Amino acid sequence: MEMMSSSSSSTTQVVSFREMGMYEPFQQLSGWENTFNNITSNQNNNNNPSSSTILEVDTARAEADDNNKNYTQANYTSLYNNSVEAEPSSNNDQDEDQMNDKMKRRLAQNREAARKSRLRKKAHVQQLEESRLKLSQLEQELARARQQGLCVRTSSDTSYLGPAGTMNTGIAAFEMEYTHWLEEQNKRVSEIRTALQAHISDIELKMLVDICLNHYANLFRMKADAAKADVFFLISGMWRTSTERFFQWIGGFRPSELLNVVMPYIEPLTDQQLLEVRNLQQSSQQAEEALSQGLDKLQQGLVENIAVDIRVVESVSHGAQMASAMENLQALEGFVNQADHLRKQTLQQMSKILTTRQAARGLLALGEYFHRLRALSSLWAARPRERT
Repeated sequence: MEMMSSSSSSTTQVVSFREMGMYEPFQQLSGWENTFNNITSNQNNNNNPSSSTILEVDTARAEADDNNKNYTQANYTSLYNNSVEAEPSSNNDQDEDQMNDKMKRRLAQNREAARKSRLRKKAHVQQLEESRLKLSQLEQELARARQQGLCVRTSSDTSYLGPAGTMNTGIAAFEMEYTHWLEEQNKRVSEIRTALQAHISDIELKMLVDICLNHYANLFRMKADAAKADVFFLISGMWRTSTERFFQWIGGFRPSELLNVVMPYIEPLTDQQLLEVRNLQQSSQQAEEALSQGLDKLQQGLVENIAVDIRVVESVSHGAQMASAMENLQALEGFVNQADHLRKQTLQQMSKILTTRQAARGLLALGEYFHRLRALSSLWAARPRERT
């Protein structure tokens, strides 16, 4: 009974729904079928102007998607362009920073170069000032030496003067250099004396011996330059003390005399050393004799050139005689250089024959010998004189 009532109620509801037009299942299905057919026909016939609502919606969605894609692509393009446009600005900033750094480094380098230039200039000025003071000191010492009679010149002697009585700069430079050389010579002799007393090694003593020999070589070089400036000043011995001039031979000491002075201080000698020393002394004496004979011939030739035709009261011209005399005087410089070369060779050969300590004792004796000669000149110049 209940089942019948329920079925009748459902039937009643369906009928009522149909009557109200709210539930038409077959009609709806047929409508959907028509719509489906229309969509299919529209897809097959694209020229059909009528479109369904669903197709319009799909078309709208597709257009919206295209618009979104275009918008996104446009945004990306705009961002890329902005970034590209922004890159030159950043590059320009970097370039400006690099240029600023370069300018700063260049300015720093310029400041450093200027500072170094100022330091070099200051050092150069200081060096010039020291040289000036040293030159002034040497001039004062030379003046004192002349006052003490160490470098006495007669009033008539003007060999150290140039034209019109001016000072010969070459000779003046030699005198100052020689004064400095004497100071250094005293130091070298004192060093050798101290080394011999301290019994230092032969290697260290050999260094002092070589330094002393080089010091004598510097003297010979200085004399060669002075001979070019004025050979008469050098050969006359005006740069030495009066006592040294008494023993002078062609602008210096005799090498054979040197050997006689040092012989007592280098003994004992071996037989071989004694033989070599005697041979050296003999060869030195022969060379001295040859140079002395050559100098005598030079003097004789000068006399003959100047005295020729002197009996004529009014000589028309003596230019030829003077030219020949000038050639002889130029040869005088060669004699001085040969004599100094002989002295230098004698010192070197003597140091090769002797041992290191014997050579050191010989150089010490030679230095002390010349020092005593200069001291004797000072005593002689300062001696009391009787009034007349």
